[in-house]
Amino acid sequence: MQNQDGQQNQQNYAVLGGKAYVFKRDDSKYWQAATYLNGRNFRYSTNEDQLQNAIQFAENWYISLRGKAELGVLPMPQTPEPQEEESKEKTFREVADQFMKEYRIITEGQRSPRWVEGQAIRLRVHLLPFFGDLPISAVSSGKVQEYRVMRMTPRQEKNPHAKDNRPFKPTPPARKTLHNEIVTLRLVLKSAMRHGLLKGLPDLSLPFRKQGKVSHRPWFSPAEYKQLYTATREYAQTALPHIKWSAEQVHDFVLFVANTGLRPDEAMNLQHRDLEIVDDEDTGETILVIEVRGKRGVGYCKSTANAVKPYKRLLNRPKPSLLNEEGEDTKADSDKKQELPQPEDLVFPSNHIKLFNNLLLRKKLKFDRDNQARTAYSLRHTYICMRLMEGADVYQLSKNCRTSVEMIEKHYAAHIKNLLDAGLINVRKPKKSNQAKAKTEETNEDEDL
Repeated sequence: MQNQDGQQNQQNYAVLGGKAYVFKRDDSKYWQAATYLNGRNFRYSTNEDQLQNAIQFAENWYISLRGKAELGVLPMPQTPEPQEEESKEKTFREVADQFMKEYRIITEGQRSPRWVEGQAIRLRVHLLPFFGDLPISAVSSGKVQEYRVMRMTPRQEKNPHAKDNRPFKPTPPARKTLHNEIVTLRLVLKSAMRHGLLKGLPDLSLPFRKQGKVSHRPWFSPAEYKQLYTATREYAQTALPHIKWSAEQVHDFVLFVANTGLRPDEAMNLQHRDLEIVDDEDTGETILVIEVRGKRGVGYCKSTANAVKPYKRLLNRPKPSLLNEEGEDTKADSDKKQELPQPEDLVFPSNHIKLFNNLLLRKKLKFDRDNQARTAYSLRHTYICMRLMEGADVYQLSKNCRTSVEMIEKHYAAHIKNLLDAGLINVRKPKKSNQAKAKTEETNEDEDL
């Protein structure tokens, strides 16, 4: 039907207070939704012939458009823009900026701020200078290979995009460093896929890769562990008064972690109210039951009996009056009665990293047979290896250490000699006696007759 001017009649109804509207011409079956957003007109068919259903569809459609506009991924309208601007492709830099905006918000409370900042640093220092101006579709497997070659080639000068004060070293990055950069690159490309800028991910796997060697984590063998705790005990007994508290803490830290298997960060998060001294019914020994908070969330750990005595010393050791950055007692007041740790106090208020490392260097325990540096984490590795040497069940050990059976078998069990049973390996077939041989020969002769 047409009006007097020869134009078709159209019914319009406002939606969300006029932010959008639905309309239908006389010759149309379905209602259409329309709005004006970010300087452009948008129109979409509701596929509804009932007005109320069309209005509800238009409300949801408008809210969806507003959300995409906030994220910067609002789809281009079908008409008014020139063809050149519609076909313009986003660069890697633009996609990376959008990725970081989303990553910071979505991972809040799930990833540490330091990890999130590490993604931004890898983009700013390494990835953006190489990929930044490329169209996102030009980031191919070959280009990633060129990036690997560039990074593995020793630099002649310091990276101008780095803002740290570290001295320049013309050495290629470590394998783990380059792996983390490829992980960040993959996250950016996945973000581009989610926004419809890429149809698929390029192959980011390392070419010419051979099967990795069986490697183990740096740990202290039983003899080296004895040498270590003997050295920390002697140092605690002979330390000067202003560092005696720190020396005693280091000694108890070594014994505590090596008999609980806690990660260093888990040990540093412990408060005295997280530990309980109990009599274990299964072993008949007095052990610690620990409520652990770390990278795996909240879990539980049962220690060996050897962890109880160091913890009792930690529990009954008065707090120092004043500590410096290294945890040294700088102001001991002998006249004032010092306070004992409270339930809400940290078990290890300071980490004493320098003191621990210096002691390892003095005793020539800093590096293992494969020249891997030992750290506080090596005490956890020592706990796992010693439990395996004593015949502990791998599944129960993985639960107690809050890790997987695969990790234990891959990094620990492969190099524990006690897991090899020589009785089952060096098997020989029993030799036949002379009488048995003669009897066999007689039997053969009878058969011939």
